[in-house]
Parts: sequence; structure tokens; C-alpha cells
Amino acid sequence: MINKDTTIEELNAINKDTLMEAIGIEYLEVGEGYVKAKMPIDNRTLQPMGILHGGASLAMAETIGGVGSAMIVDLNKNEIRGSGLNANHVGSARGKFVFGEATIIHQGRNTHVWNIDIKDENNYLVSTCRLTNFILKK
Repeated sequence: MINKDTTIEELNAINKDTLMEAIGIEYLEVGEGYVKAKMPIDNRTLQPMGILHGGASLAMAETIGGVGSAMIVDLNKNEIRGSGLNANHVGSARGKFVFGEATIIHQGRNTHVWNIDIKDENNYLVSTCRLTNFILKK
């Protein structure tokens, strides 16, 4: 179960046999109100034109924003469900990895809103996303 004391190693182990493992998402850092992760730019995440697929960026954004909400609430009493995700893809990624940083901008009782920026190795903004999660009582 994910909680505020879950380690990076434990978070990465939870990815086993999931979409996150399939596309290579790896958590790097978690703290109060933020999550950082990386994802490879390779055959798993490219579109046919040879650039990072926008859907891979969206999967990364929803993943790290969802983990961020899970770290905040008591999952014994609540469930997290993504409600809405939008993105603006503003550039093409260069290098071997992109890095995502999710920062909470609204922490309500029933909803969390996250801003997620995805940048390449040169700190160039590739996508900026906004995720809303519902916090549902079990």
C-alpha cells in the first residue's frame, strides 16, 4: 500500500507488470506535494515519426500525479481516480530520457489538482499537463 512513508524502491517495485514498467517510468523523488520521475525516449515511447509520443507523456503525467495523490491520502479509507487530464505538447524531446515533475496546486478533501511539467535532458519543456484526481471514500 502506498503511503507517505513509501520509499522510492517500493514505488518502483509496484510498477512490476504494469504500463509503467512497459514504458520504463522510474520514480526518482517524492516529497510533500511533489513527485519526480523519468521515462526513456526509445522504441517503447516513440511514435512512427521518431519523436516522443504524446500519449506516453500523458501516461507519465497521470502516473506521477496519481502517485502524488496516493502519497497524501489514507488509501485504507480512500481511493484515487483520475477525473481529467489535459496537456499542451510544446516541444520535441532530445536525448535518452524525459523527466516529469508533478506539483500539487489544489489539495481539497474531494479533489486534487496537479501541474505536471515534462522536460528533456536539456531542461527544455516538452509537455505541460494538468491532472484532476477525485478522492473517493471507500
